[in-house]
Amino acid sequence: MNDANPVFAKIEEDVNANPVVLFMKGTPVFPQCGFSAQVVQALSLLGVKFKAFDVLSDDDLRQGIKEYSHWPTIPQLYVKGEFIGGCDIVREMYQSGELAQLLKDKGIETQAAA
Repeated sequence: MNDANPVFAKIEEDVNANPVVLFMKGTPVFPQCGFSAQVVQALSLLGVKFKAFDVLSDDDLRQGIKEYSHWPTIPQLYVKGEFIGGCDIVREMYQSGELAQLLKDKGIETQAAA
């Protein structure tokens, strides 16, 4: 991405270091918005291990992730370095079974039956 922007470099490092990454408001245990809570719930129902980053605790990250992905809202889900989407996209993919299939296709272990 952009080496001149340390926030982008950190985001890229985090996204590439973890198979499933969620940039959210709050934490998985204590989400600070309903949209973040819905994405956490979908991932949890699938039994997916994921790394979460709280954008509320870091203003640079909160703004930087929106610029990095060209996506205006939080939460944002990444799988194997690929931006998947925000709450509505993840929820629809979960409900259709598409999210479980995507995770399976990418070699990510899930605990729940698809």
